[in-house]
Amino acid sequence: MPGNVAKGIAVPAATLGQKLTTLRESLGLSVDEVAERCQCEPVVIAGLEAGELSPSLAPLLRITRALGVRLGTLLDDDAVIGPVVTRAGEAGTAPRLKSLQTASDAGLLSYHSLAASKVSRHMEPFIIDVAPSELERSGRSSHEGEEFIYVLSGSLEVEYGREVHVLWPGDSIYFDSIVPHEVRTHGAAAARILAVVHVPE
Repeated sequence: MPGNVAKGIAVPAATLGQKLTTLRESLGLSVDEVAERCQCEPVVIAGLEAGELSPSLAPLLRITRALGVRLGTLLDDDAVIGPVVTRAGEAGTAPRLKSLQTASDAGLLSYHSLAASKVSRHMEPFIIDVAPSELERSGRSSHEGEEFIYVLSGSLEVEYGREVHVLWPGDSIYFDSIVPHEVRTHGAAAARILAVVHVPE
């Protein structure tokens, strides 16, 4: 995988927040009503809409379900009908998510979307740079769907249920996301992975 695949144009969190606000208001819902529907705190909804919070996948999934839209509706910039070819060096960067629920605060993640322009897709493919973190781990997470991870460089620990799997370059793992899990670097070196997330409609 060429090293320059990490380059891309960042989509600011404010863009995601603006989409959330537009969708919510188009449905005639208040912040409190959306929060109640998705079982989030109103301050989380307000913070996301204002672009003040870095969103993680779990609340985004609950919010999109509450609003009746796909996750890609919030992450996409442009929509393209037909195949989307992403060349090395052209990988777009999705809004920076603190967690894709393949990780929590166990590491800092940079997401590079490989299909941001594909309309009506059912998978979310990313190249993800995972940096080690000295922060105390905030716990495992779970959500509906499935995830596939392929290690491109570095090494990874995947805590899944009661098991911990160590993955090296060329290794992969496919799992049901509903089982509590966490992904983090193995040791002090950064890692790069290909991750494909499928979330049922």
